[in-house]
Amino acid sequence: MKKILISLAVASLISVSLFSLSPSLSVTNSVFATSSSENTASKSSASMTLTNPLGPNTTVYTLAGRIISVVLGLVGTIALVMFIYGGIIWMTSAGSKDKVKKGKDAIVWSVIGMAVIFASYGLTKFLLDNLTGR
Repeated sequence: MKKILISLAVASLISVSLFSLSPSLSVTNSVFATSSSENTASKSSASMTLTNPLGPNTTVYTLAGRIISVVLGLVGTIALVMFIYGGIIWMTSAGSKDKVKKGKDAIVWSVIGMAVIFASYGLTKFLLDNLTGR
């Protein structure tokens, strides 16, 4: 049972991290550097333009917001898995007071964790929206 829960948690974390990171890793242009002059021996100077690989309007605040969203998504997934784990422990306790207490504690702490996650997400969104001027 424990191995199944651990493998479920790992699979959830991997899938959430892949889907959460995909917008922040997308490249708008496949060419990172373009030269305005050709490589000839007659021209001695060349200008080069580098494009932002994260997108044309990506700022430090936007990048920080994306990273924070990914981290909060992963932590939220862990809290949800712990909530489900606590419910399973409680349901399979078969009347054992120790297992019932263990399941209830896991549920209570995961609910507290989710409340902290939602509060931190709201605070982060508020701060980043005010810093970026949205």
